[in-house]
Amino acid sequence: MDKIRSLRFFIATLEGGSFAAAAKAYGTDPSTVSKAIHRLENDLGIQLFQRSTRQIRLTEAGRRYANTARFVLDELTACEDSLKSHNDALSGLLKINVPVSYGRLYIRPLLKEFCRRYPSITIDIHYDDAYVDIIEQGIDVSIRSGVVQDSQLIVRQLSPIDFIICGSQDYLARHGVPSGPDAFNDHSWVRFRFKQTGKLLPIRMPEPDGASEYNPERNFIVNDGESMAELCAEGLGLTQIPHFIARDWLKAGRLVPIFPSMRQPGNGVYLLYANREYVPARVRVFIDFITQAIQDMDETPFHTWAETLPIYQPNQGD
Repeated sequence: MDKIRSLRFFIATLEGGSFAAAAKAYGTDPSTVSKAIHRLENDLGIQLFQRSTRQIRLTEAGRRYANTARFVLDELTACEDSLKSHNDALSGLLKINVPVSYGRLYIRPLLKEFCRRYPSITIDIHYDDAYVDIIEQGIDVSIRSGVVQDSQLIVRQLSPIDFIICGSQDYLARHGVPSGPDAFNDHSWVRFRFKQTGKLLPIRMPEPDGASEYNPERNFIVNDGESMAELCAEGLGLTQIPHFIARDWLKAGRLVPIFPSMRQPGNGVYLLYANREYVPARVRVFIDFITQAIQDMDETPFHTWAETLPIYQPNQGD
């Protein structure tokens, strides 16, 4: 980059007739320009300008070098303009990485409208719950759920995650609603096992100073979030699932919430993309589109619809 800068100073000096004119063109001082050209001459082993107290003139070697320097700078400018034009185009391939459940339930239904608005953008979507190095894999945008820490990426939170304890009305009619955590062992639970660690996700309940964790003894165990909701709706037990998995089941009345939602600090849904100076237009419009669409679902970085969810009361009828 120093050589390119020196070339630009060299051509500006030639065109302006002085170091002062070149310095003015680039918003610097004449001594900086003079030193840069002197370093360029030392690197080349030739004198580019003949200097006097009144003026500077190109040497014969400087004249030949000027033709090459202009060509190099013109080619560089054309290349930069071409890249910028491509960068600003609402077209091309957009590679997206999403968690399986969130991707199916929240992102996939939005893609038809996005493609209608931007028909020249090709979507390549990958469903994966495992961590993916988006820079190494060439992913443009990743959506992750959980706790995200990656200083190499730009991270925007779409929403917190509210975990909801729920059950089917049929199960609750047969077994009753637990009065609190002390009664959790009296019920069957559909629970999640992490593939990576083999551990069960504990049942969490909010407390004034944080949260308490519970591990009921009677469990039906799966490693898929959507299966938790489905098995719970079929009456196999209670479950605690993220709001984005519970949403459609609650709307359909297949599941009902029996306790206020639980939120763990730092646990959220995040949108991630590479930290770079120029973000392609196709990436920018996708980020803006998804962010607005999630807000239209009554979800923001600090709020979800689950906060105001009415708790099921058995005496209000099945």
